[in-house]
Amino acid sequence: MTSPQSQPFSICVYCGSRPGARPEFAGAAQAVGQWIGRQGGQLVYGGGRTGLMGLVAEATREAGGRVVGVIPKALVDKELANPLCDELHVVDTMHERKALMAQRSDAFLALPGGIGTYEELFEIWTWRQLGYHDKPVGILNAAGYYDAMLEFLRHSVREAFMGDWQMDLVRTGTEPAQLLEALRAEVPRHSQDDRLAENI
Repeated sequence: MTSPQSQPFSICVYCGSRPGARPEFAGAAQAVGQWIGRQGGQLVYGGGRTGLMGLVAEATREAGGRVVGVIPKALVDKELANPLCDELHVVDTMHERKALMAQRSDAFLALPGGIGTYEELFEIWTWRQLGYHDKPVGILNAAGYYDAMLEFLRHSVREAFMGDWQMDLVRTGTEPAQLLEALRAEVPRHSQDDRLAENI
């Protein structure tokens, strides 16, 4: 039987299925994947092979980490699934996809991306606000990509639609390794215990 201490750090990464306009975005995705792999960790992501999604998965795999992809059947039919995942789960709906990704993860990290990335980030943040989980959530602000969004969120606080405590539920940073270390340090013990129980 595996002990809880031997459970790898499992992090869900939300990011774009496109590479974006700046090389710094690709560099950030590769740095995140390399860190996960070098730590003997596990990447949980959307199962795609294009854009930043493909880069973070490939970097994780090449650095020795495990890759768990969760993808809806509609995207598999469009031949966008990554066949090199250690586990590739094909589900029927986006709701199933996000629920399984959350279940398999100890923490969540948003890299640059489009509306799908925003939606996943804000949903998992909302779930934490409501007490559905207590796992850490982070935003990697590569090349200032999220500057405008973060300023708008602070505007929401100033306009009394959000509270500072809600902002405090998400950790932001610009250095991949530093942010990942901080997220790992905040993982509640029961998260890894629960994942262990699922695998026994």
